[in-house]
Amino acid sequence: MAKRKCIPVAVYGATGYVGAELLRLLAAHPVFAVRFVAARQARGRMLAEELPPLGAWAEGLRIQGVEEAPPEEVALAFLALPHGASAAIAARLYARGVRIVDLSADFRHPDAKEYARTYEASHPHPELLAEAVYGLAEHARKALAAARLIANPGCYPTATLLALVPLLRAGVLDPARIVVDAKSGVSGAGRAAKRELGFSEVNESLRAYGLPRHRHQVEMETQAGLLAGVRPQLRFVPHLVPMTRGMLVTIHAEGDVRRWHGVLTSAYRGCPFVRVLEEGRLPATKHVLGTNRCDIGVVPLGAHTGVIVSVIDNLGKGAAGQAVQNANIAFGLAETTGLSSQALWP
Repeated sequence: MAKRKCIPVAVYGATGYVGAELLRLLAAHPVFAVRFVAARQARGRMLAEELPPLGAWAEGLRIQGVEEAPPEEVALAFLALPHGASAAIAARLYARGVRIVDLSADFRHPDAKEYARTYEASHPHPELLAEAVYGLAEHARKALAAARLIANPGCYPTATLLALVPLLRAGVLDPARIVVDAKSGVSGAGRAAKRELGFSEVNESLRAYGLPRHRHQVEMETQAGLLAGVRPQLRFVPHLVPMTRGMLVTIHAEGDVRRWHGVLTSAYRGCPFVRVLEEGRLPATKHVLGTNRCDIGVVPLGAHTGVIVSVIDNLGKGAAGQAVQNANIAFGLAETTGLSSQALWP
């Protein structure tokens, strides 16, 4: 079989935690070839100096400014930038015909008014919102195949929606009685220096944040409504835990509990990156560390109540891994290309 031609790739936000994870994955990808890296800081520095963990692979790559255009050959761009910073770059690249996977929140909301309410700013390119495909890969394969602009889901929504969407769609869950108790490693807050994320602040501590209504709650409710046909009312409380990477979401819900495990097992049969454990077994973040996998456990508590636990690596399936999975599907590659389902352990 003839070797497939490489697809030239650009990565924006290359020096953040998500950007670095993207580059780590792309370094081993057999088709996507990085030709351009850009960041809001460190412009002009060599990538190997800024991200030593990438080793010799990064030699020769110089960091460009995010306002600079990638080479004409680039066919795919990953935007690992903060919300509000991606939209203008995405618009320029979209006009050039470059396919885009945006890892910010700029295209996750199909309604410009909802985006404005959630992020307290007007969307700079509302004309592109209708073009964006929400890339929860297991529930969007058909749309992703033709997508030119992919909105990569947030980490909390990924772990939560993978557990909820099949159950809401099947009508076995009460959409008005769902509590989402979520815990994330500190890498989810990004690499920028913040006092509250210093070692002495985070170590041996656990805290809730984002109340009364975290921005990801809006994303989850909106996308659940679109994907499952039922918009739930969530009580969502995120927490920061003293570990680098990993996310565990515990969902307390009511409904036809006896059917939950079967519905989820059927929904994800044949999906390489979602594993539904035997009923009663619970997953742990260590089980998915460094992977693009989501593990889901279901435990009935009574006739009509139960708990669903969903774990991901927030930098993997919650960000960079799912972005590569989405790009694989968009370019007609096997969705597993360049991605691992075996965790780093111990």
